Amino acid sequence: MAKQKIDYKSAGVDIDAGNEAVDRIKDGVKSTFTSNVLTGLGSFGSLYDLKPILENYDHPVMVQSIDGVGTKTIIARKMEKFDTIGVDLLSAAANDILVMGARPLTFLDYIANDKLKPEIVEEIVSGMVKACKETGVSLVGGETAEMPDTYLPGEHDLVGIITGVVEKEKIITGENIKPSDMVLGLPSNGLHTNGYSFARKLFFEIGGYDVNDMIPELDKSVGLTLLEPHINYTNHVFSVLDSGIEMKGIAHITGGGLVENIPRILPNGCGVKLQKESWPSLPVFDVMQSIGDVDENEMFRAFNMGIGMVFILDPSDVNEVTDALKDLTKVYEIGSIISGEKNVILK
Repeated sequence: MAKQKIDYKSAGVDIDAGNEAVDRIKDGVKSTFTSNVLTGLGSFGSLYDLKPILENYDHPVMVQSIDGVGTKTIIARKMEKFDTIGVDLLSAAANDILVMGARPLTFLDYIANDKLKPEIVEEIVSGMVKACKETGVSLVGGETAEMPDTYLPGEHDLVGIITGVVEKEKIITGENIKPSDMVLGLPSNGLHTNGYSFARKLFFEIGGYDVNDMIPELDKSVGLTLLEPHINYTNHVFSVLDSGIEMKGIAHITGGGLVENIPRILPNGCGVKLQKESWPSLPVFDVMQSIGDVDENEMFRAFNMGIGMVFILDPSDVNEVTDALKDLTKVYEIGSIISGEKNVILK
C-alpha cells in the first residue's frame, strides 16, 4: 500500500497564505517608514538609523514596552471586524511609554492564530498602519504565527512592542509630586483594551445580549461599542511637553483602573483624592454596572470609568495644559494630591 504524501499545509500551516498576507500588507507597512528605517519587509531584523534622532538629545534613554489587546479580539471575531484592534495594539503600547515622557519611534507586532487568513491579517495591520502614521511611528517588522491546536478556531492573539526615546533629565518619574498638586483627566471613549473578560460576561452571559443588539442607552450596537478604538495620547502628551509645561506625573489608566494605576507613579507620603462627579460617566459603564448589579468599587478597579490618562502637575499650570489641548480633547480637573498612604480615595 502506497504511503500518502503529506505536506506542511496538511499539518495546518499554509506557507502560501503567509506569503499572501505579507504581500497584502507590505505597501501599508512601508507607508509608515521614515528615512530612519533602513530595511524593508522580509529582513531577518529591522535596521533603524538612530543618529539623526539622537543628535537632538544630550543623554538619550531608550524606553520600551510590550502590550496586547486581551480578549477584545473575541469581540472582533464575533463582529467579523478586525480593522480597529491594530489601532488598539499600537495605542496600548505607546501610551505606556508616554507616561515617562518618551517619544515613540518604532513598533513591532506579533499576530498568532489557529489558521492564517490573509484578508484578516491585512485588516488587523491596516489599523496599526493608521495609528502609526497618525503618531509618527514606524512599523518596522512583525511576526505572523499560524499555530493549529493552540488557539480556538477563528481566534487571534496580538502583541506589540514599542520603542521610544527620552532625554534623561526629562524622564517623568513622579518623584516631584507633592500634596496640593492637581490631577487632570483626559477622557477615554470606552473600555480601551481592558476589562473585556468582565464586559463579555456582563453583556453576553448575564445580559444575554448579542454583539448586534442595540441598547437604548448606547448609540451603537453592543459590538461596536465594545470595539471603540483605544485612544492614542501621543499627540496630547507632546502638545503639553513641547509647550514647556512641567509634567510631574502621567498615568495610563489600563487594567486596574484609576485606583490601581495612579499609585504606580506616586512618591511615598502622597495619595490621591478624586471627585467622581467631576467628569461625565460614559453610558457603557452605566449599562454594565446595571446588568450585573456591580459594586461601584469593583467597577473602578476593572474599568477606566471614562478617564484614559491622568496628568499630575502644579495647580498654576492647569490653564496652560487646558489651552495646549483645546484642539485635541476636553480636560477635567478630577482631583488633587493629598498627604497620606499611596492610594486613591473616591469621593
